[in-house]
Amino acid sequence: MVLSRQFYRQGPSRRDNSLVSFADVRRRFGFRSIAVGRWVTDKERDRAAGLFYDALVDLMAILKGPEALISLRGSLSFQYGIGGRPGMSAFYDPSAGSFSLAKNAGPGSIAHEWFHALDHYLAQKAFSDTSQSMYASDAWLRGATPEPHPLNDLLFACFKTIMLDEEGSNPSDLVTASVKADKTNGSIYYSEPVELCARAFEAFIQDSSISNNFLVAGSKASKEAKLGLYPIGHQRQQINLAFEQYFAFLGRALWAELNESE
Repeated sequence: MVLSRQFYRQGPSRRDNSLVSFADVRRRFGFRSIAVGRWVTDKERDRAAGLFYDALVDLMAILKGPEALISLRGSLSFQYGIGGRPGMSAFYDPSAGSFSLAKNAGPGSIAHEWFHALDHYLAQKAFSDTSQSMYASDAWLRGATPEPHPLNDLLFACFKTIMLDEEGSNPSDLVTASVKADKTNGSIYYSEPVELCARAFEAFIQDSSISNNFLVAGSKASKEAKLGLYPIGHQRQQINLAFEQYFAFLGRALWAELNESE
């Protein structure tokens, strides 16, 4: 069972080893709902809650934003040990606005699935003509009409750095490697904009000064990383910088909004 193993974490103490529950997680971050599967034992549930809490607080610290950022202003739901899909240890469901971790798999996937949620949440805020099902990264690539705003400009800079070369006229190395992998597999998955951007976000999180392999793992030494399916070299540095600038701006705006409401 995956939760029986130890997970590596290096960063500030979050809760001084005190126990937390999923109810504590929901209260702290303001999730719309949290549900736990009926086959999850009390011991598994309690351990998962603590690991999930630490991962989210670490994510919040890396992104320099308040709790409302993590729950996407209370619009996001979370499920643990419910609704598993064949071959998928974690997934985001845009129709329900929820992301899920399987009971016996999924750790290391939180950053990836959370970015899917953010990408979906931002589509109708960053563009004026997208559907409920579209993601912002896909809308950008398809030439949807952008909503003018400095924050959106920074978001689009992230997408451009991920998907285009430095001249902005050809696919990036990440896209090229992803297309090659898809051709080998006879499918379209790695080269989809939503997947490209989620993997790039994973790399950004894994390169931060806080290490938590329950939050993110695999962007450096996995089989996918060796195939070039995560950013490398100069492109990785540029993507990290673009994400850093975007989330610094977003975090300041959200903290200022929070302070004004108090």
